Amino acid sequence: MLAITINQLRIDSRKIKPNDVFIALKGHKVDGHAYISQAVNAGAIMILSQTDQANQDKQIRYVNNAQQQLIPIINIYRLEQQLSDLGCFFYDNPSNKLTVIGVTGTNGKTTVTQLLAQWVTLLGQKAAVMGTIGNGIYGQLTPTTNTTMSAIDVQTTLADLAQQNVDVVAMEVSSHGLVEKRVASVSFAATVFTNLSRDHLDFHGTMEHYAQAKWALFDPKQASVKNSGFAIINIDDDIGQKWGNVLSEVVAISIDKNKIARLKQYRYFIGVRNIHYHNNGVTINIVSSWGEADLDSTLIGEFNVANLLTALATLLVLGYPLTSLSHVVKQLNPVQGRMEVFNNIAQPTVIVDYAHTPDALIKALQAARRHCTGQLWVVFGCGGDRDRGKRPLMAQSAEHYADQIMITNDNPRTEDERQIIEDILQGFKVKDKVKIEPDRYQAIKQVVSLAKVNDTILIAGKGHEDYQIIGMEKRHYSDRETAATLLGLHL
Repeated sequence: MLAITINQLRIDSRKIKPNDVFIALKGHKVDGHAYISQAVNAGAIMILSQTDQANQDKQIRYVNNAQQQLIPIINIYRLEQQLSDLGCFFYDNPSNKLTVIGVTGTNGKTTVTQLLAQWVTLLGQKAAVMGTIGNGIYGQLTPTTNTTMSAIDVQTTLADLAQQNVDVVAMEVSSHGLVEKRVASVSFAATVFTNLSRDHLDFHGTMEHYAQAKWALFDPKQASVKNSGFAIINIDDDIGQKWGNVLSEVVAISIDKNKIARLKQYRYFIGVRNIHYHNNGVTINIVSSWGEADLDSTLIGEFNVANLLTALATLLVLGYPLTSLSHVVKQLNPVQGRMEVFNNIAQPTVIVDYAHTPDALIKALQAARRHCTGQLWVVFGCGGDRDRGKRPLMAQSAEHYADQIMITNDNPRTEDERQIIEDILQGFKVKDKVKIEPDRYQAIKQVVSLAKVNDTILIAGKGHEDYQIIGMEKRHYSDRETAATLLGLHL
């Protein structure tokens, strides 16, 4: 029998190299079976083909490559559900060689994972991130398209990181990724829940289904992941409080000073005695099952206090000492495009944030208000071809918490920008303080010119993104670059 050496597993035919296996899947938009010949011509040594017919399972047919070698095409019944197992087996269970932390929730995933990686790096270990901003060793990230990669790419990336002797991997885990079993064969040392609010209802349909998708990361009965490890749960969130009551191995987090007594019912916990917000950030007096400490941080906003304590609790339960962690906390930098502050002499303060849900916008505006002595402006839009129901809710958030509002484009995609703006406008009770400028750069420029020195401008929705999708075209555009340019700063 002829032995073959397999190089990599690939689901993207454009990445095929000699001796790779091409996995042909029926995607949401593209059917990989249409690219089998391309994969074969690029050197694929075998094709695994998804089939929905049980009677076709393990059937094999052959095609010739350019060298007239026979390349097998093997049908696998429900292959899409077995990808994580397949990748885990092929790459020799890479998550077992790493400390992998999974972070899920509507808001805060990126900040928590970035804080985890920064903190571990500051303590002299090698950390990596997998998520919205990119994948790879902290400080050397490769940009990504999805929050959670495909099941195969998750295993490939973990294997690469293990080979580079990474100690800790902080991974964002989206609800889409959980539903599609992209992390099914990942063994987590710890899993984190930040919060749950309205988002992705175009995919999940209802908040109940959305919550159920997140719950899969923690629920031992579903066995949706190989191991959940310690569960770090924000009990200030209604869903989090419910989960905290039923899970074992829970680390409970709260930034509510009135919940210290309740927190002490848990074996592991972190709470706050006092939070002091100031111009340079925040000072937090924490009480925990590991002891008390004062944390000085340059992060701004109440929800960043929650993010900071969530990351801290995760590392504490994994064995990092409180004294070491608190000693370097001031060196933790804000995450790009997450409540990122831009200011210059004789200019208004500009904050760029990724807030693109009604709840996230409220929290971002509340955070900005704590550091604002003048008027609070907000610039935002809503994505096209996405959940229309949240558009008027975004308007309600803005109207309630901002003094002045500018509506503009986000990523309109193939939807009429006028319809998106009209949907947003339906949420306002009074439109006196609302301005409209569809061109995002011009909208921000207009607000910067109108705002006074002691005003604060929150630019919400795009955060770290460096593109805008108009029609089918992905154009270069960055809120961060726009803010820096208009204020005369360099990124």
